[in-house]
Amino acid sequence: MASLNGDTKSLIVSFGEMLIDFVPTVSGVSLAEAPGFLKAPGGAPANVAVAVAKIGGKAAFMGKVGDDEFGHMLAEILKDNGVNADGINFDPAARTALAFVTLRADGEREFMFYRNPSADMLLTPEELDLELIRSAKVFHYGSISLIVEPCRSAHLKAMEVARDAGALLSYDPNLRLPLWPSAKEAREQILSIWDKADLIKVSDNELEFLTGSDKIDDESAMSLWHPNLKLLLVTLGEKGCRYYTKDFHGEVAGFHVNTVDTTGAGDSFVGALLCKIVDDQKILEARNEESRLREVLTFANACGAITTTKKGAIPALPTTEDVLHLIKGE
Repeated sequence: MASLNGDTKSLIVSFGEMLIDFVPTVSGVSLAEAPGFLKAPGGAPANVAVAVAKIGGKAAFMGKVGDDEFGHMLAEILKDNGVNADGINFDPAARTALAFVTLRADGEREFMFYRNPSADMLLTPEELDLELIRSAKVFHYGSISLIVEPCRSAHLKAMEVARDAGALLSYDPNLRLPLWPSAKEAREQILSIWDKADLIKVSDNELEFLTGSDKIDDESAMSLWHPNLKLLLVTLGEKGCRYYTKDFHGEVAGFHVNTVDTTGAGDSFVGALLCKIVDDQKILEARNEESRLREVLTFANACGAITTTKKGAIPALPTTEDVLHLIKGE
């Protein structure tokens, strides 16, 4: 549950997909070879919302699920974790999305999705809770909601409303190539809204994909910079992350843990970052705030690391107490 002090904090609204991940009970085997699967709630934007709530922030999720048992289960999981679920729509005709996730021996993942179409793809602009969007201090989203209409139009409308209301726009592309018609389409659509975001987080793999370079370096990262951007982050797995602002850049080391499943680690990182900066946004820009930004990123790295120590995303998201224990080496 989110701590009660979440009510005194500004709202972070996370927009996009929520689904059921089916994770093999055994790592290092193909989906066909897996003896069984653990059912886990997932979907990157939903993971971010729960990550915020679990460390005491105020979060809401906006999206669409099926009017089925899985859809209602997901809405209840959000509520149980202290996330405002008023922005969820239930589709009577389409099912909640499913994803089967192959865990390699090192905990990295491959995905097989069931969305033909799923309810999240059918969200329309008319179904958006505009008042909920306007109440957000931070509006966070990914790119999966850009793949098809009508959800793409709903996504663009939500961004516009949030921007007009003065929200910080946070973007994590969360590349899932199997969902896109082609790699070319994925790259074009992900970049089509690039210059709208105030804060962008990409993984090292996404940096390579978007730039076409096999180098994970400052030059490659800064090729993604745009004039209105306040903070660009490149996550490096267990190595931590790199950060870029208009005045400074640097790297913050990660934490070594016993990795079981990397699902949700990036979402946990983003949720922690957003929770820490929602009421302190000058940390993103002021030159004399770099040390505090590094503290926030250390906290976010710890959140991401802890999330990899259990199977599934939402069940693995940490509390502040968990994070402080890791940072202190306990």
